[in-house]
Amino acid sequence: MKKVWMLALSLLIVAGCASGPPADPNNICRILADERGWKKDARKAQKRWGLPPHVGFAFVHRESTFRARAKPERKKLLGIVPTVRPSSAFGYAQATDEAWSDYKKATGRTFVRRNNMGDALDFIGWYNHTSNKRLGLSKSDAYSLYLAYYSGHGGYARGTWKRSSAIKGYAKKAARQAAIYKRQLRRCKI
Repeated sequence: MKKVWMLALSLLIVAGCASGPPADPNNICRILADERGWKKDARKAQKRWGLPPHVGFAFVHRESTFRARAKPERKKLLGIVPTVRPSSAFGYAQATDEAWSDYKKATGRTFVRRNNMGDALDFIGWYNHTSNKRLGLSKSDAYSLYLAYYSGHGGYARGTWKRSSAIKGYAKKAARQAAIYKRQLRRCKI
């Protein structure tokens, strides 16, 4: 019984130490000053997959606004009763169960978590690298990469996003955020 209490207390302490989303998600220099390990995570994804840090962090901003345990909102029955979530997306990168499983198989990484920034950036890097290889998208073209990320590789290739002003709007926001982060990163020297 004593071990159970010790474990519970340890989990509470660790949970209490976990940081929440950044106070200013639009200032990458401030975020990286507060979350020092994320610089190293970004460099690893850049080295492994060619993921420009400004693109990776813009995707995280767009998908979860830097919330580690983000999930899609539940649908509401009659506008008030919460029901099921529209997808299994979870974590910083909002990776679905299926995409996360594909990533783990393709990379051989088994002990990865969607609520870990390093793993999320590695996932985004892998996904964008795959978009580059399959679809010929430039690794620095945040707009097109986000269209493929949101629509899936098949959806992008079929052009399903072309009929959706919402999806194109999301991609524009991701590209705009990437441009902001790129300018900021020159000053804070990641």
